[in-house]
Amino acid sequence: HPSMGDLMTMAVQPRHTKLGMAVKTRNWSYATYEAAELRHAFDRIAKTIPTYRDTDIASAASQNIKAPLDALDAAIKARNAASFASAYGRLTRGCNSCHQSLSHPEVVIKAPAAGAYPDQDFRPVRGK
Repeated sequence: HPSMGDLMTMAVQPRHTKLGMAVKTRNWSYATYEAAELRHAFDRIAKTIPTYRDTDIASAASQNIKAPLDALDAAIKARNAASFASAYGRLTRGCNSCHQSLSHPEVVIKAPAAGAYPDQDFRPVRGK
């Protein structure tokens, strides 16, 4: 049974990073994919670990990340980089707020400064 840290490192953090990199290169199609994958990752974690340190994980995720993810979806659909940046910032702050409420203030998430996936090309595919 994976721990909360395992699931965050395996499922959430890479999606957050890849989503940021997708929009840096204006790859809206890939951003759509990663935003959906990030949303599903939180859903899977809530099913795998419904309660963590007396906290209902589905409620914590809903409280901290649902609205930012909805705003991200709208920004991606509109292909609006400024709206995306605002929503991505809200999402990132939501992640950090949740970490603090779960007694893990040392886990601080930020927008990626560089790609962590040197084997992946984040540029849009022509014709997409």
